[in-house]
Amino acid sequence: MLEAYDPEVQGRSQIRRQGEGGRIGADRRKTEPEKRRTKAVGGGKTAPAKPYKKRSDVGTQRPRSTREQQPTRERGSAALSAKAAQKKAYLERKKRESATKDEASGKDKRIDLKKSADKLLTKKTTKSVDPKYKPHKASGLTHAERTRVQKKGEKVLRDITLATTGKKKESELKHPITQKEVARRKEVE
Repeated sequence: MLEAYDPEVQGRSQIRRQGEGGRIGADRRKTEPEKRRTKAVGGGKTAPAKPYKKRSDVGTQRPRSTREQQPTRERGSAALSAKAAQKKAYLERKKRESATKDEASGKDKRIDLKKSADKLLTKKTTKSVDPKYKPHKASGLTHAERTRVQKKGEKVLRDITLATTGKKKESELKHPITQKEVARRKEVE
């Protein structure tokens, strides 16, 4: 026997249809035509990227403590008078300062507290994207192909530099060009 609900009632009520794999709630993933992600397949061509894997915790309710910010102070702390709040803050600060003194080294950690306080008090600013920004067009080359092209360019540059300076080997040059020479010089050091 199938249960049928009025669609209007179902939209307003707490009735939830379980998705495939025991998923709770709506599937908010993009459909195949909506997906924009691509990956390089080589030879200057790109193909659609693989679909996302299912989450390991699918079908389980997440506890409220992990989803919401939990209270940091005890209840009623906001209802203190101005003087009482000031005194309480002073006592808490002194307690923190005495606790942060490192007994072994005698080092004071008050500076770290000030830094963290400044960090907490700074307003979160959202970074705005420049309207003239145009993303780079994907080359369609795989990682191996890109490195091959880069190394080829390095070799051409090295040959030109050797020809103009009259040297025979790259090791004779003051500044290395190829990644191989950079690695060799690091090994020698």
